[in-house]
Amino acid sequence: MKITAEELDAKFDAGEDISEYVDWSKAKRPNLTQKRVNLDLPVWMVEQLDREAKRIGVARQAIMKMFLAERLEHGASKH
Repeated sequence: MKITAEELDAKFDAGEDISEYVDWSKAKRPNLTQKRVNLDLPVWMVEQLDREAKRIGVARQAIMKMFLAERLEHGASKH
């Protein structure tokens, strides 16, 4: 079933279920594409990251992403 963009927006804004109008196989999540990077860190940093990750119950990679995201968001808010 096809509807106009305005009709879809109105349904969405009204809190209606719009899933029948969306082709989820073509959905994209902007800015969430990942790219692998290598990062060499001193042992003391890795140990502290592991302690903090364990304390909050997440993996090392997750804590690193959290710290980086916080710093980048904080820096972006200053500009």
